[in-house]
Amino acid sequence: MNATPTFPASSPAPPNGQRDDVVLRVEHLKVYYATPQGDVHAVDDVSFEVYRGEILGLVGESGCGKTTTAMAILRLVQPPGRIVGGHIWLDGIDLVRLSERELRRLRWDKISLIPQGAMNSLNPVLRVGEQIRDVIEDHEGRQPRKALKERILHLLHLVGLPSRVYNLYPHELSGGMKQRVCIAMAIALNPILIIADEPTSALDVVVQRVVAETLLRVKEELGISIILIGHDMGLMAQLADRVAVMYAGHLVEIAPVRPLFKTPLHPYTQLLIESIPSIKERKPLKLTEGLTHDLRNPPPGCIFQFRCPHVTEGCRTRRPMLQDVHPGHRVACFLYHEAVASGGTSPQR
Repeated sequence: MNATPTFPASSPAPPNGQRDDVVLRVEHLKVYYATPQGDVHAVDDVSFEVYRGEILGLVGESGCGKTTTAMAILRLVQPPGRIVGGHIWLDGIDLVRLSERELRRLRWDKISLIPQGAMNSLNPVLRVGEQIRDVIEDHEGRQPRKALKERILHLLHLVGLPSRVYNLYPHELSGGMKQRVCIAMAIALNPILIIADEPTSALDVVVQRVVAETLLRVKEELGISIILIGHDMGLMAQLADRVAVMYAGHLVEIAPVRPLFKTPLHPYTQLLIESIPSIKERKPLKLTEGLTHDLRNPPPGCIFQFRCPHVTEGCRTRRPMLQDVHPGHRVACFLYHEAVASGGTSPQR
């Protein structure tokens, strides 16, 4: 993808952050992994919403909890991981309280996953058409063969694949084609939410654009909401409507894409955006000092204190909560909370 950010049109921020088109609401989600030395706090008190028909980008460095958050929403966290607190409301249903049988009926039907490794997710001994057919018939029962084939061919066409892919095995497809087969499977039952876990990370830049355009077309034509997980800030700038920035199991900033890139507030978000290479000018690589804290023993104050260039003594004793600084723009940083509380102006970069 183009390294220089370009932005999609984003909807105006709702008054007081309230909207009536929430598809997914995550409230105070906590996911811990048990170890002999203590629990790893992989996701620690995370809350956010996904609105109907939007792409929410979830970004952060490796190990920050992005995929664990996604697996928790799908209720696919594997032992020794476990959800220890919080609620996950999908279309009014609290997923945390569902039985495994209820979850099996809900997956694919209301929520689906586009995995990072398409080759590892597709069955190597089944043709593409058979695999999509299994998804449909598992939820809707046996279907007339001719009508079902036409439906599957329509799905393949929707993601930009030729009809011949129906009879091919996964090993006969390129990486981008396999990823688009996974997208076709994800939309087969027209769910209201898709989680795309780094869908372009293993692809070259040309194929990345094809897959990204496929996701946009699916969103626009079907009105499906998407959580897009990734590291690539340039990709987020081009695809996402809003971006949520995650660090060490916490959300530190969430905002519409334009304000986030034009005026990033949290020091970690600023560092991520400064890491985007420019095609217009040469500039030195921006390095982040310090190391992430031990996730088994989080510090009492701000979780970014060991790497933050603006850390104060107050940051070491109190933890900032995610709060509105501007309409629809929330940040967990005392630099802005104290300025807003005192009636002053938020500090600039």
